[in-house]
Parts: sequence; C-alpha cells; structure tokens
Amino acid sequence: MINYWKKEDRKIVKADAPGRHVWIDAREVSRDDIALLERDYGIRPDHLQDILDADERSRIEKEDEYTMLILRLPIYDPRFELAYFTVPVGVILFRDRIVTVCSADSEVLRELCENKAKDLSVENKSAFVLQLLGRAALVYLRYLKDLNRRTSVIERDLQRSVKNNELVQLLTIEKSLVYFTTSIRANELVLQKLQKARVFTIKEDEEDLLEDVLTDTQQAIEMANIHSDILSGMMDAFASVISNNLNIVMKRLTIISIVLMIPTFIASIFGMNVPNPFEASPFAFPLIIGACGLLSLVSAILLRDRKPRPRKPAMATMAGSMVPGIGAR
Repeated sequence: MINYWKKEDRKIVKADAPGRHVWIDAREVSRDDIALLERDYGIRPDHLQDILDADERSRIEKEDEYTMLILRLPIYDPRFELAYFTVPVGVILFRDRIVTVCSADSEVLRELCENKAKDLSVENKSAFVLQLLGRAALVYLRYLKDLNRRTSVIERDLQRSVKNNELVQLLTIEKSLVYFTTSIRANELVLQKLQKARVFTIKEDEEDLLEDVLTDTQQAIEMANIHSDILSGMMDAFASVISNNLNIVMKRLTIISIVLMIPTFIASIFGMNVPNPFEASPFAFPLIIGACGLLSLVSAILLRDRKPRPRKPAMATMAGSMVPGIGAR
C-alpha cells in the first residue's frame, strides 16, 4: 500500500498524487507496489530486496540518483507469539522527494503521518531523517516500558507457579529485548555516521536535534541493557523458585502418603486370615478405627511444617542496652 503525503500549513496531509516535495509512504508493500517503485522511481531491485529482508542491518548507501538509509523500527503485533520485534525501513532520498519502504505497518510511521512529530519537514531531508530516528527512539522507550510492566505481572504469577508457562513468557520478552538492543545500536551507528561523515547537509539549527536524537537513542540502549540484565537474573532466580515450589508440593504429598499408610498398615494386619486378638470383642472395630485415627493424627502433628521462630538480632539487643535510660525501664 502506497500513500502520498505533503506539508500544508505546518501539517502533514494526504496528497492525491506524487509530485515535488512529497513523501511517498510504502508500507506492507505487495509485488505490484515493488514493481511501481522500480518502474516509476528507479529504485534498484537489490535495494528493495535488502529493505524487505527482515534481518537486514542498518546502513547508508549513496547512489547517483538517490541516497538510501536502512533503519530498524520497532513493531508491536499481538497476532504473533513474539509480539515485540523490529523490521527494517528504507528511507530513499531523492532531490525533490522522499520514499520510505517498509514491509510492516510501524507505529513510528503512523505517528509521523498523524503529525505527532513536531514540525516534520518533507522538503528538508536531513530534518525528516532525524525526526524519523527520534520518533523511533521514543517508540522504543515506550515499548521497553510495556515490556517492563509485562515482566512485573509475570513476576507476581511466578511466585505461585510450579509450571514453565511464565518462564516461557519471560524467554519471549528476553528475545524482544535482544532484538531491540541490536536494532537500537544499529540506528546509533547510523546517527554517528550522519554526525561525522556528513552524508547530507545538516544545518546549524539541526545540530541540537541531532544531539537530542542521539541522546534518546543512547537512553533506549541503556534501558534495554538494564531490562535485559534484570530479566536474565530474574529467570535464573525464578527457575530456582519453581523448583522449590515443586519440592514443597512433593513434600506435602509425601506427608499425606505417610499419614495414610498408618491406617492402611493396621487394617491390613487385622484383615489377615489368621487368628487375631479382639476377634470375639464387639468393640474391636471401633477400637481399631480409633487407633488408626489417633496414630494418623500423631504422625500428622509430628510431620507438619514447622516455621522457625524469629530471633532478635544480637547487635540490636546490645545497641538497645547501650542507650541511656532503656535498661531502667
């Protein structure tokens, strides 16, 4: 699907057809869209294949007719098991127009079309690229916060769990963090190259924008690294918690088996086809049942979980005795 956008009254609005200073926005492209991009705009087929490759790295390539940047954008799609992932987007800068090609519908591109980026310029190509990278960094930060909230919910469920469902969910979140970290670092390298190599002209008033975008990108990298480290430690800790919860369940089942084994043992003795005491007694049955119940109760009391009593810290007691007036009260 290809849409055309232009700037009117400091806002991005839809255009009916391509022209000068128009943003050609190609998202979720089909074969017909690819053929149109090759035929009408002269984009090389191998460049389009690179853009649509899910594993393509971020980079900059300069041709005679245009300059191509491949960046990584965050995607959230609940239809997939891995809901948070990244896809490449190609930003192709011509002299009088901008073409973006993406295999998915990214929230970053949607927000640019909805005028959520301040003073988005279609004519100024350097400002457009910086706005795109800055919006991508903000969406990365937003998705990282969402992943952190999901981790907190799973953490509460893990404390009562004896299964692996929560660990599988944490593993999925860890995969998303790895994708995010790798993609944000690749975008940072592109930003540094834009800052040093001067791929296109950056005006003096855009230097501050470049610094802000670079700062947001570095913050997203640090945030992703922190969440990834915390999540790795949490998975190791809660693997032990799940094992411990399972051991507690097995311990309780063993106690129940031992308690139930005592009346079974007594009943099996008196059920033998050999002479037994109390055969002629009318109170034999209630006596045996009572003995079974009493012994089961005693064994249950002896095998119950005993919580150790908390002890007062020795240092706290000594410190309290050293305070004037406390010992006299």
